[in-house]
Amino acid sequence: MERRFVPSLITTEAWEGYTFAGLDIRIKESTDYYGAVLWPSAIVLCHFLDSHRETYNLMDKNVIEIGAGTGLVTIVTSLLGARVTSTDLPDILGNLRYNVNRNTRGRCQHPPHVTELTWGNNVEETFPRASDCFDYIMAADVVYAHPYLTELMETFDHLCQDNTVILWAMRYRLDRENTFVERFQKLFHLEELYDLPSLMIKLFRATRRFPCSQQHRCPA
Repeated sequence: MERRFVPSLITTEAWEGYTFAGLDIRIKESTDYYGAVLWPSAIVLCHFLDSHRETYNLMDKNVIEIGAGTGLVTIVTSLLGARVTSTDLPDILGNLRYNVNRNTRGRCQHPPHVTELTWGNNVEETFPRASDCFDYIMAADVVYAHPYLTELMETFDHLCQDNTVILWAMRYRLDRENTFVERFQKLFHLEELYDLPSLMIKLFRATRRFPCSQQHRCPA
């Protein structure tokens, strides 16, 4: 039997409260899973999106968040007007869906879609390149001490079309993460938007170095 986190609807719960897009947001965490804990990189990315609305206008844009965790970035991008697909592993989806539904229901033009995405696993079947076209890929703290960095790179490469912009907040902890950034730069142009040394967090903007093959491009 698979173990999945489902937040209780009747017991007293602890919340983390935030204000973005002019609205109060309440986030439920689960300490049983690293992926269901809110990390500072997500807050940094949300602050950037909220304070740079003119430069990065998300209204009616197609956005996918990978490794969505507690859903804060998904919630904020939805409140800012985007059409959001929010993804994570199966055992995270219960908490993710709970947070997203609670904070976006009746508040946004495009209700976000929460679905499973296991990096590197049947990504083309789940998100066909010819039809699933994203203006932005959001990622917060997806690089850490796990063995799936190759699969993460493959997922970035698959989801990123010629005109897609990746906004990626990352906390530096280990040399492995520096190595990933070096590999990432072989496929993507990388621009540093924020550097927060006190938090060991950097925020990057990235685009493809090489165009997609013609058969994999979204229709114009």
